[in-house]
Amino acid sequence: MALKARALYNFQSENKEEISIQENEELVIFSENSLDGWLQGQNSRGETGLFPASYVEILRSRSGSNYTDYSGSPAGSPGHDSSFYTATPNPSISYQGSFEDDDDDDWDDWDDACTVVEEPRSAPGTNGHPSPSLQYPAVYGHHQHAGYCPKPALERQDSMSSSKRGSVVGRNLNRFSCFVRSGVEAFILGDVPLMSKIAEVYCIEMGSKGPQWRPNPHPFICSVEDPTKQTKFKGIKSYISYKLTPSNINSPVYRRYKHFDWLYNRLLHKFTVISVPHLPEKQATGRFEEDFIEKRKRRLILWMDHMTSHPVLSQYEGFQHFLCCRDEKQWKLGKRRAEKDEMVGASFLLTIQIPTEHQDLQDVEDRVDAFKAFSKKMDDSVLQLTNVASELVRKHVGGFRKEFQKLGNAFQAISHSFHMDPPYSSDALNNAISHTGKTYETVGEMFAEQPKNDLFLMLDTLSLYQGLLSNFPDIIHLQKGAFAKVKESQRMSDEGRMDQEEADGIRKRCRVVGFALQAEMNHFHERRVADFKRMMQSYLKQQIVFYQRVSQQLEKTLRMYDNL
Repeated sequence: MALKARALYNFQSENKEEISIQENEELVIFSENSLDGWLQGQNSRGETGLFPASYVEILRSRSGSNYTDYSGSPAGSPGHDSSFYTATPNPSISYQGSFEDDDDDDWDDWDDACTVVEEPRSAPGTNGHPSPSLQYPAVYGHHQHAGYCPKPALERQDSMSSSKRGSVVGRNLNRFSCFVRSGVEAFILGDVPLMSKIAEVYCIEMGSKGPQWRPNPHPFICSVEDPTKQTKFKGIKSYISYKLTPSNINSPVYRRYKHFDWLYNRLLHKFTVISVPHLPEKQATGRFEEDFIEKRKRRLILWMDHMTSHPVLSQYEGFQHFLCCRDEKQWKLGKRRAEKDEMVGASFLLTIQIPTEHQDLQDVEDRVDAFKAFSKKMDDSVLQLTNVASELVRKHVGGFRKEFQKLGNAFQAISHSFHMDPPYSSDALNNAISHTGKTYETVGEMFAEQPKNDLFLMLDTLSLYQGLLSNFPDIIHLQKGAFAKVKESQRMSDEGRMDQEEADGIRKRCRVVGFALQAEMNHFHERRVADFKRMMQSYLKQQIVFYQRVSQQLEKTLRMYDNL
């Protein structure tokens, strides 16, 4: 049965089985049962094909709401302050059971039948916020993760007896708000339980441009090399492994895409206020094709570069375990330890130490608003450049090559016609014109191959930044929600409905969120300058080399006419 749906995000098709969709575009879904994370349907232009299930929202008629309830359970009514909700699909959340995963793998035991650190064998021949049940189970108690142990009843961080409170700041009734489902509202209101001992600490310092994350005291890089096709179950299953070599241990490990996917989901689960770089997108078909494997490797290299350069993400124990563990037993222990980590989501904010310097909240809000406007403009311009570069690639591979081939064939025809009357024929001239035609055919092939040297690398960087920029609206929304709670608590304090001590506690916790966002903004700008400088330099250098090669071909042909 066909269903109406709406696209939540832009998706650019990359092969003939897929179709492109635009944000807010109306779609027709042929069946709501996804095929390994992909739906089949039709876009508003009449094109039929596949697109990611997490990029669309099926429209249903239910009490005037279009929101889709995938859980099969009744949604809570805001009037009863129910904490149940249906999570908004988000492209940055990767789902298990995709085409990249082996459906019969024992995922919980991390593929017990085959070690993940197995070296390649010779073989024939890849910020969204998670749901509250995963992000902060103690507050949103329904539908808890199977591996999560329920926490005891919460106690407010402000150890004040309820008799001293005239009132408390009201909770946001919109359960779909990322401010609520991320658990940050609970943190701001003091409802996140303090741990007796916090093993990890992430510090923010005041730099020349404002708050910044304290650098990793042990910086490192990690190479991504040698994508190799491997098989298991006597050749029934095939996959690609990547060789990762961290510079701090200089000992390689081998990881599959689904291992990257697991790590990525742990990062989203833990780091609420950090823009986690998106992994390269999955592909429904053709995942063993050479061009796709090479593209994924390039983009994993950029992803890894951003991970290792981030002062917080690079120190995450789960990331270090992913990069360094070679022992199968230790691997499973570390994987389960990461999945049982309690300092995730809102609790992660307890690990942040901020400077003592005073910051006026209005100044912070103005700075955040400026960054919001900047990031929106940059997102638009990145999308514009992506579209232009993609169209240029298409012309290089198709239009330009065909036009140069036509020109070359026309020169060849002239040469052949000159042979028709031998008494007046000049072999030297005829050969020179014929060679000119072949030269332009060669130039056409050079144009077709050139995107691999420049435009592909540009598109890789733009794709990475599209993902990073798409994370910031939700992160900024967390800060906006925190500001609103501060203003509300101060108003209630002024009216005598809240103790000033409790209002000060809310303001103090808001400062943590504010400092974290500003540190993330500064890190983004630092990386942006370095990445776009490198991208533009690489593009221009490759363009110069390309046109020099074209010029050499033309000059060589020109010299054939000198001695006629």
